[in-house]
Amino acid sequence: MSIIPRFFGGQRNSFPFASSLSASFPEFSRENSAFVNTKIDWKETPEAHVFKADLPGLKKEELKVEIEDDRVLQISVERNVEKEEKNDKWHRVERSSGKFLRKFRLPENAKMDQVKACMENGVLTVTVPKVEVKKPDVKAIEISG
Repeated sequence: MSIIPRFFGGQRNSFPFASSLSASFPEFSRENSAFVNTKIDWKETPEAHVFKADLPGLKKEELKVEIEDDRVLQISVERNVEKEEKNDKWHRVERSSGKFLRKFRLPENAKMDQVKACMENGVLTVTVPKVEVKKPDVKAIEISG
């Protein structure tokens, strides 16, 4: 059984305050809060750190994956609002547009120069290989006596 507070409407991925924030704070408009529900998973395998983000409908040209000097992985998106034609009458606008930015500080075992990213079926996967941990050489010592 999942415990989700009532004020979230029982929906795990909802953001109930986006519309009320937009009314109170114009700078938190639909365009600025566009990707507020984007979730990113980060798992560590023996070989790498793997990040996965669901970004349906985005093209890889709209994405930017960067590594900053101080071991920070930065994933950003910028999607422009669809142009309105003079005779268009919008009934609902729910598709995301605007900007999105997430940063992750990578651990010291990350190989910063070998990061790879791919986009497939609306899922961005960023793989950051890990430095191989050299196992110590073990030499058996004969016990005399």
